Amino acid sequence: MARARRRGPVGGRGAGGRRRSRRRPRRHLGRGPGAGHRPRCADPRGRLSVPADAGRRGPPGAGSTSRPPPAPGGPRLSIVIPAYLEAERIGATIERVRTELAPVVGAGDLEVVVVDDGSSDGTADAARRAGADQVVAQPVNRGKGAAVRAGVLAATGRTVAFTDADLAYGPEQVARLLLAVEDGWDVVVGSRYHDDTTTVVRAPRLREVGGRVINAATRLVLVGHHGDTQAGLKAFRSDVAQVLFGHARVDGFAFDVELFLLVERYGFSLTEVPVEVENSDRSTVRVARDALRLLVDLARIDRTARRGAYDLEPGELDHLVAPATVPPKPGPAAGSD
Repeated sequence: MARARRRGPVGGRGAGGRRRSRRRPRRHLGRGPGAGHRPRCADPRGRLSVPADAGRRGPPGAGSTSRPPPAPGGPRLSIVIPAYLEAERIGATIERVRTELAPVVGAGDLEVVVVDDGSSDGTADAARRAGADQVVAQPVNRGKGAAVRAGVLAATGRTVAFTDADLAYGPEQVARLLLAVEDGWDVVVGSRYHDDTTTVVRAPRLREVGGRVINAATRLVLVGHHGDTQAGLKAFRSDVAQVLFGHARVDGFAFDVELFLLVERYGFSLTEVPVEVENSDRSTVRVARDALRLLVDLARIDRTARRGAYDLEPGELDHLVAPATVPPKPGPAAGSD
């Protein structure tokens, strides 16, 4: 569950000698627990200005504003796994996801959706044999953004999360995101730079540096100051996910940035939670190649926003359950013992 932030020792290490993140991310604006609804104005570039009190939100509770839990119907949780050339390990990935999450959400309340992004090694067939509830097979390799989008739009769960096939973030961590969504947040994202994040297996130095450069570059198109846009662990209310991914266009790695932009534009609430990272030496990320592609996509996102292509139709969000103010719990009467 999302927790109040606390400042830890800079550059310190957690239990077991695991390295802690040094950067403290800030959470951005939106309708959400403790935030209320604040008017926001478009700037000349077609983006949204940030309220002065952005980021000062607390957990749901007395007097807070949050969206009610998703309505019953469908599984409690859908987890989307984009996969490309993952025939060798997708079976083990699905098994681990079920083993670690079924006790938390209930065996009948977990939907596993695998998206084969145009693989040539039989990834889709391997996923079916491993018992995935849905397998979406893309005819050609289009990119992670396209794969996640296809999986999320196909998912039927009340909360929809996605994570990577290499399970750099253990499946049990999805439970923390699930509870935060059920607590009233529209979007919950894992952050590698949260104070309480720990790294069990570090990425190669070049990939770490490249990741920070890429994260900094996202500020070219985003208004809010987000701690980590690129972590492969995010969860959404299903109705909010349908809106976001229904308007998303980016097929590559910059799709995460596009999602943050849409969250900002549409006024959805977002919070970050700490994660435990176990980087894989089989990651498909290639720093130089993917950084260049991401920068090209960032420019494309900015142009798309300027043209107004992300604008909503009138009444497009009317079907969402409006945030409701939770009245404070009554305390003891004055003068009572």
